Amino acid sequence: MPADRDQPLAPGLYLVATPIGNLEDITLRALRILRSVDRIACEDTRQTQKLLNHFEIKVPTVSYHMHNELTRTDELIEELIGGARIAIVSDAGTPGIADPGGQIATAAIAAGISIFPVPGANAAISGLIASGLPTDSFTFHGFLPAKEGQRKTALEALVRNGSTHIFYEAPHRIEDTLADIETVFGPAQHVVIARELTKLHEEFLRATVAELRTTLSARTIRGEMVLLLAPAPAAAPAQQAQTSIAEAVSALMQTAGLAEMDALKRIARDRGIGKSQAYRELQREQNRRK
Repeated sequence: MPADRDQPLAPGLYLVATPIGNLEDITLRALRILRSVDRIACEDTRQTQKLLNHFEIKVPTVSYHMHNELTRTDELIEELIGGARIAIVSDAGTPGIADPGGQIATAAIAAGISIFPVPGANAAISGLIASGLPTDSFTFHGFLPAKEGQRKTALEALVRNGSTHIFYEAPHRIEDTLADIETVFGPAQHVVIARELTKLHEEFLRATVAELRTTLSARTIRGEMVLLLAPAPAAAPAQQAQTSIAEAVSALMQTAGLAEMDALKRIARDRGIGKSQAYRELQREQNRRK
C-alpha cells in the first residue's frame, strides 16, 4: 500500500501508540501523525513532552487522564465535530489498553467521528510473545485488584482451559500477588514475569511460582512488569468422577501444599460446582468415614 505521508491528515481521532521504554519503537506513521494533528491529548503532558522534544514535535498538548476523562472527552468531542484532528497518547504503550482512550473512542463513534488506530508498542503483547507460553489463546486482564481478598477471587475465576492469562503488576505488589497465585494454583504453577520491557535492564523470569517468590524475596524489585501464567486444563468430568472430593482435597493438600479450604475451592472450580456444594459433599464424605 503506498504511503499517504504527502496527503493532508484527515479530520478525526487518532489513537497513537508510543514507546514503552525504547524510543526506537516509535513508528514513522506515529511521528507523522503527531506532527500533523491540531492537538495531542496526553495522559501526562510532562511525560509526553519528553517524547515530543526528542523528536522535535511542536504541537499543542492537553491533559487527558483518568481524573478528567469525562469532562475532557466532552471538550475534545466538540472540537472533533468541528473538524479537528486530535491524537490520544498514553504515557507509554497503546491508548485504551489499561490506559485512557477507550471512553473517548466510544464517544467519538457515537458522534459519527472517524477513528484511526495507529499501532505500535504494547507491553502485554511484547511479554506474551517472548514468554514461551501458548499464544493461540490468551486473555488480558489489566491490573489485578490491590486488595488480597478481591485479588484471590479474581485468580480463582480464571478458567482452567490452558489459555494464557496476562496481567500488569506493580513492583510493590508482585510478592503478594505471587503468594496468592501459589495459594490458588499451587507452588508448581509455572509463571513468567517480564520486567522493564524494551528498556536497558529488560528481564524475563520463567519459573514455578514458588521459585519466583524465593528469587524476588532476595532482591529489590523495580519497574512495571507483565505477569503471565497458563493454568493446567481441568480434568475431564469422567476422570473427576473417579475420585471423591475428600480424596481430591487430600491429594492436593499433599502434592500442592494447599490448605484444606484452598484445595476445596480449586476442586469446586475444576468440577464446575459451587464452593458450598463442594463443602457439603466433603462434610458428608468425612461423616461417613467416622
